[in-house]
Amino acid sequence: MFSGSICALITPFSNGGVDEKAFERFVDWQIEQGTNALVPCGTTGESPTLSHDEHMRVVEICVGVAKGRVPVIAGTGSNSTEEAIMLTGHAKDAGADAALVVTPYYNKPTQEGLFRHYKALNDAVDIPIIIYNIPGRSVIDMLPETMARCAQLPNIIGVKDATADVSRATAQKLACGEDFCQLSGEDITQLGFLAQGGVGCISVTANIAPKEMADFQAAWRDGDIKAAQSLNERLMPLHVDLFCESNPGPVKYGASLLGKCSPDTRLPLCEIADSSKKKVEVAMRSAGLLN
Repeated sequence: MFSGSICALITPFSNGGVDEKAFERFVDWQIEQGTNALVPCGTTGESPTLSHDEHMRVVEICVGVAKGRVPVIAGTGSNSTEEAIMLTGHAKDAGADAALVVTPYYNKPTQEGLFRHYKALNDAVDIPIIIYNIPGRSVIDMLPETMARCAQLPNIIGVKDATADVSRATAQKLACGEDFCQLSGEDITQLGFLAQGGVGCISVTANIAPKEMADFQAAWRDGDIKAAQSLNERLMPLHVDLFCESNPGPVKYGASLLGKCSPDTRLPLCEIADSSKKKVEVAMRSAGLLN
């Protein structure tokens, strides 16, 4: 259902609020550059510090600008099941094509608790749901056998896998079936994830290199492995240095160098260090984005 280069969109800020005009232009630019789908209000979109009203408005803007040209997968996760249901219901009402729901962070649910969380979402809102498994931020890891249980639910259609373990793609394919949509959540390992059975990547790098990321995914899809390897090698410094500090600080700074938005983030995230700014700029020049 979803594949290719999927951008985990930043949320531009101005004077403390969401810069709606900058976000509209950014979404339009992403589509023009070949991005295959869009994810508003994910981690990269600073969803933890968006108010409910801001969160819902950002989803609505993204859907409105996309106008069906590419799918919109709205981030709707929470460590409160009821809150996740509310945000997912809004995403459906706003016209999103799917919801991306992170495994509940901080609470540390068991594998049974994880299953019941996604079952409650499945039962409450009739929209395709992608599990976002990111142990580095949520502390918990949804195991393949639990994911296989979730995959039996009619609305649970795939996973954004940010375990950085490319072998998970094969394990999950065997557990969940051929049709389970597996998307990498790690730019740095996406080539290996594709080789093990993935079909795309929900990407941070795509925020500042949308064409290159789309070209990489297209090369792989078309069987041009050498071209895919070449693009992956060209972008690898970006994949690394966009995480020299907590995401999305570095990628927002990169977007500001392209004139797309301010580099502002919300506390507790703050301006990245000068040394980190230099790393981002060097990586962007190496990738040909500022030359």
